[in-house]
Amino acid sequence: MGIDSLLRSFVNDCWLARKIAGVIATTGITPNSLSLFSLFSAAIAGLLFAIAGLKGLHLLLLFAGILVAVNAFLDTFDGVLAREAGIASKKGDFLDHVIDRYADMFILCGIIFGGYVSWEIGLIAIIGILLTSYMGTQAQAVGLGRIYGGMVGRADRLLLIIAATILTWLYPHHALGFSFLGWCMLILAVLSNLTALQRFFYAWRRL
Repeated sequence: MGIDSLLRSFVNDCWLARKIAGVIATTGITPNSLSLFSLFSAAIAGLLFAIAGLKGLHLLLLFAGILVAVNAFLDTFDGVLAREAGIASKKGDFLDHVIDRYADMFILCGIIFGGYVSWEIGLIAIIGILLTSYMGTQAQAVGLGRIYGGMVGRADRLLLIIAATILTWLYPHHALGFSFLGWCMLILAVLSNLTALQRFFYAWRRL
């Protein structure tokens, strides 16, 4: 079980997470608003990644990493808020998944455009991440239920990106041809595609 599955299980069962969601609900903020805020934070993070790499403004990496963390936090609590407020719906779930994919692309494309990794490796990472999500939702579409398991889920990816961003900010030089962000993208290119295959075979066996 990866961090993604563990985090979802923890948040769903954690009284503190529900308490925080209850406080957020009293402010009038809706789950869809949190989802949109998470998309905005990912878009700005992607822009900062690109500018930091192209202009050599490494300080911007710190803010990019913070915004990726904000995206992860908001993405975690929009579902909890919906359940606590009693307004969870298929429509909201659909919006959440669409926004997550756009958020992923904003962040990854920002790293690629910033020159932290070659476009070839970046493209393979994007394909793996999109297929990982697709396998999970396609399993749900054929009646197996949503699959979150595997080597690298969204929470795992974001945690790796946040850690690599901070390390690249602290040490922007290359090691064995890659910066920390470059190595992160290479790892994601491999593990995301393996996770997609993992989910495929898991669903195939159950079918």
